[in-house]
Formats: sequence, C-alpha cells, structure tokens
Amino acid sequence: MSISKSHNKQNTEQTVERHALIFGLISVFLCGIGFTIVMPVIPFLVQPYTSNPGEQAIVVTLLTSVYALCVFFAAPVLGALSDKYGRRPLLLVCLLGSAIGYVVFGIGGALWVLFAGRIIEGITGGSIGTIFAYFADIIPPEQRTKYFGWVSAVVGVGTVIGPTLGGLLSKFGYSVPLYFGAIITLLNVGYGFFFMPESLAKKNRLKEITFARLNPFIQLVNLLSMKNLNRLLISAFLIWIPGGSLQAVFSQLTMDNFSWKPALIGLMFSIMGVQDIISQGLIMPKLLKKLSDKQIAILGMVSEIIGYSLIAASTLFSFYPLFIAGMFIFGFGDSIFGPTFNGMLSKSVDSSEQGRIQGGSQSIQALARMIGPIIGGQIYVSLGSAAPAFMGMILITAAIPVLYKRTHVNI
Repeated sequence: MSISKSHNKQNTEQTVERHALIFGLISVFLCGIGFTIVMPVIPFLVQPYTSNPGEQAIVVTLLTSVYALCVFFAAPVLGALSDKYGRRPLLLVCLLGSAIGYVVFGIGGALWVLFAGRIIEGITGGSIGTIFAYFADIIPPEQRTKYFGWVSAVVGVGTVIGPTLGGLLSKFGYSVPLYFGAIITLLNVGYGFFFMPESLAKKNRLKEITFARLNPFIQLVNLLSMKNLNRLLISAFLIWIPGGSLQAVFSQLTMDNFSWKPALIGLMFSIMGVQDIISQGLIMPKLLKKLSDKQIAILGMVSEIIGYSLIAASTLFSFYPLFIAGMFIFGFGDSIFGPTFNGMLSKSVDSSEQGRIQGGSQSIQALARMIGPIIGGQIYVSLGSAAPAFMGMILITAAIPVLYKRTHVNI
C-alpha cells in the first residue's frame, strides 16, 4: 500500500512539473514573438517625428534605453515580490502590462506617446527575472544549464517568427505588429490564468520584504560584493553593453548601409532565432558533454568577437554578405552564452533567493542595455556605423579574462 501511494505521489509531482514546464516554455515563446515582432518597424514609427537620419538613430536608441532604465528599477522589485507572494500573480500582471504597453506604442501620435508605451513595457518587462526564477523552481540544479538551453531554443523559435511576421504585417501599417504583439501577449495571460501552476511553495517564500531588497542600487552593491558572483556578473555586463547597442542600432544600420526595408530587416532579425534553435538543438548538448559551463561561456564570447568584426567590416565595405555571416556567428555566441550564464547564476543560491538573484541580474542587464544604446547611438552618429561593432570587440575582449579568472565557484 505504501509503495502504491509513493508511486502515485511521484506521478502527481511529475505531472505538476510537466505542466509547469509547458507553461514556462509557451510563456517565453510568446514573449519572444511579442518582443521581436516590433523591432523591424520602430525606426519607421519614429521617422515622422524626426528631421534627419542622425536624429532618428538617437531617438530609436533612447527608446531602447528608457525601456532598459525601467527594467533596471522594476526587476528587483518584481523579483522580491515574487519571492514573497509567488511567481504566478507577478507574471500574469506583468504580461497584462506588456500588452497595454504595446497598444500605447502602436497608437502613437507623438514622441511622448511612444516613450510612454516603452515605459509601460519596461516596468512590466522586469518580469523576465521572475520567469527565470520560475524555471529555477521547477528544475533540479544539476539540470538547469540544459533546461535553460531549451528556454533559449524556444525563445529562438519565437524570435524567428516574430521579426518576419512583424515585417510582413507592416505592409498593412507600421502599428499593426504592435497590436498583434498585444494580442499574442493577452493570449499568454489567458493561458497562464487557467493553466499556470504556482512554482514556489509557501514554505520557501520570503518572510519579509525590506527596502534594501527593492532598491536596485543596493541590490547591485550586494550582488557584486558576493565573491561567487562578482566576476560572472561583471563579465556579463561587459557583454550586454555592446549587445544592447547592436540591438538598438540594428534597424537603422541596415537602412543606412544596405537600404533594407521592414520585411528584410525582420527576416534578418530572425537569424538570431534560427541560430538559437540550431545551437540549442544540435550543438549545445554536445558541448555540455565535453566542456564546463565556463568554457562554453568563453567559447560564446570569442564567437561574438568574431561576429562583431564581420559586422564592422560589412559597414566599412558596404558588403551585406559579411553582415549576414557576422550575425550568424554572433548569434551562435550569444545563444550558448545566455543559457550557460543563467545556469551558473541559478546554481549559486537556494530557492528562496532565486527571485532576488535573477531580478538583480536583470537589473544589471537592464543597466547595460540602457548604457549600451546611448553610447551606441552617439558613436554611430559621430564615428560611423561600424563604431558600435568595434565597441563590442573591445569590451568582450576585456570580459574574457574577467570570467576566466573566476575561481570561487566550481562551474
């Protein structure tokens, strides 16, 4: 009798875990579509409110930066709240807020309205840390790097579909992809409301939220003072700065150098998603058998340097095949660094701290993606369109020895 009960209990736990995993994967898939579907049209939405390409590039990068700024302040708050009240309510509210942000951005009519839409999206966009904490709750520590690879692959599928779909929908109006993104996000809210299980048991929840847990600056100081995390986070910060810059100037760069239109820009964005699928489905499992997490991360960083060098060359010679090759190689590096980083990060703390650590990590990433577009936009206008790629080569080259010397935790 006891064996039967134990067997039934295991089956129940496996079923709950399976449903949680399915919701999480669907959630990040729809988030991938919802976010990337708008990327090909942002410069075209800004164009009516600017007088020249230089001003347009600055506004596009500022829209990216204000989003990141809001994520920076919101991520630790959302992470702490999810540690105390659970992941489910926070994720549902944030997804609903994202849908509202898309609608406001799509309505437009003035630059301040576009910025308002991005601010709403940014405040709720801090929930990505809660999503990673959700996965950390349901996945055993020794399997997290593998499963975070799955997450990247699923996001990759979304990012393949999103930009291409956004470029095609733009033929019916530049705001149409925004409205479609809102609909996709609302569908995710509906699915989560009816099917999403809570992943954080009440016994593992945070007992009290202090002001320090909500202050992003205090969180940054606390995280960077942890010897088992500081080198990992500093190296990631140096990678995220040029990554944010590239994402912000991508559409403008292809417009200025290759005269690409939204449909083609969307297709090019999809390369990142294709690279994620290939890397996570075919390459990452083999790498995990032969290399440590740290070695995989460094391989990703080297690949990104090569990718940036080809992107820079493509703008100098106005030769788009180099740009495509550079994006493939950069995409490979980014696709294997991301899940490896998240795996190492999640292994560093217990379940009651996952929201805090993931939220703090997202704050650092948001800070980098706030600084990156501002710097990238300025040097793009003043030094030329190859400058953001050269910045990537320099900063990631500096990041490799920072991560390589990390010896406090066996990764």
